[in-house]
Amino acid sequence: MTESIPLELSPQQVQARMEGGERFCLIDVREPWEFQTAAIAGANLVTMGSVPSRIQELETQADESPLLVICHHGVRSLNVVHWLRQQGLDNCTSLCGGIDQWSREIDATVPRY
Repeated sequence: MTESIPLELSPQQVQARMEGGERFCLIDVREPWEFQTAAIAGANLVTMGSVPSRIQELETQADESPLLVICHHGVRSLNVVHWLRQQGLDNCTSLCGGIDQWSREIDATVPRY
């Protein structure tokens, strides 16, 4: 399954897929203060440190739609995707460039910090 799901998607790829009707479960792995500062509508906060203890919840969500993991610049989210895949949860991908790139290229109403 990992071959068909890329490790990362660009903001443009995510937007195009969403406009095409694809649904993602948005998982934001930043810290609460970052999430309060700027968030993509519909995203769920699951801090990076809490991912291991919430893996069953993430597996359930991934059964419904692919997980799109988000952080500030795309480093933490990519690390989380690698870890999730090592645990056997393949239905996940990282937002390349994170919320910062999303704000710059897709939705300027999302604050940058």
